[in-house]
Amino acid sequence: MKLLPFNDYDLKTPRILEALNEASRSLAELKGFANSIPNQHILINAITINEAKDSSAIENIVTTHDSIYKVLTESGYKDESAKEVVDYRSAIWRGFEIIKEKEFISTNVLVELQGMIEHNKAGVRKNPGTKLVNNKTREVIYTPPQEEKEIRDLLKNLEDYINKTDDEVDPLIKMALIHYQFESIHPFYDGNGRTGRILNVLYLVLNNLLDSPILYLSNYINKNKDEYYKLFTEFRENNNYEDWIIYILKGIEETSKNTIELIKLIQCEMESYKKEFMTKLPKIYSDELLDSLFFEVYTRINYIEDKCSVTRQTAATYLNSLVDAGLLEFEKVGRESIYKNTRLINLLSKF
Repeated sequence: MKLLPFNDYDLKTPRILEALNEASRSLAELKGFANSIPNQHILINAITINEAKDSSAIENIVTTHDSIYKVLTESGYKDESAKEVVDYRSAIWRGFEIIKEKEFISTNVLVELQGMIEHNKAGVRKNPGTKLVNNKTREVIYTPPQEEKEIRDLLKNLEDYINKTDDEVDPLIKMALIHYQFESIHPFYDGNGRTGRILNVLYLVLNNLLDSPILYLSNYINKNKDEYYKLFTEFRENNNYEDWIIYILKGIEETSKNTIELIKLIQCEMESYKKEFMTKLPKIYSDELLDSLFFEVYTRINYIEDKCSVTRQTAATYLNSLVDAGLLEFEKVGRESIYKNTRLINLLSKF
């Protein structure tokens, strides 16, 4: 496998620069817009749940928002696909914490995130035999590096490239090359795709192109999955790096615009909900309670007890009043009483 940087590539072709300009503009708009709004934690929480769902769907791990939120309530609800999505979301947050603390993406970070996603400590592949096959024809379509030493050498090279800041290549172009290289190395037995997609957003945060993990390409890749794999293969077999880079840049542009739209819709829903809440239940309204209902989309009595610093009886009264007012829905999950903000769930399900 070829080592980074790919110095023989012309990364400033007219087509690449045009796509880069649009992607950079859209991403900068997203960053500025996200930084200008209150309650960022609510938006980030909602967006990371959508990403975890979409990224897992690429690996044929399909579930619903309803199941994901039930697992998040820790009510004992069992759904393996939803649990995998929740674990992926935890890995996103862990990666973000590490980047903010260390400002460095290492092989060890990627190993830790993959371990969270897959619930194992297998780490980097040690045994040969890994091959990628077509699920329908069973034909071998790619054989990644086999020996552990080669894999680790390639990861060290990738780590150096990720953290090098004094080159002249635009970070968005670098992200496209980093994504290609990581998936080509295929360093783990399982979880490479999802780990690689977390790496994308961590790289954007590392380079201050985003302040929080709110841009994900999984929905874009899902909608253009055949093209993704086709261009990945063309890059590997025919050195067609230009179309691959443009595909990723267009994904950044489109996803930035979609994320801005989603944030605006969540804001609009919160404002509408707030007005109705204050009109119907002015005596119990508080900003803390409103925030809690949008952060913990499926909430429980003890959440409100903690977030709003009230007694359990008062928290139960609040939630039951909101159900009676048509602002929440009640559901029994096992022995747990769950209160659902179905308006936000329906909104998120459209993206």
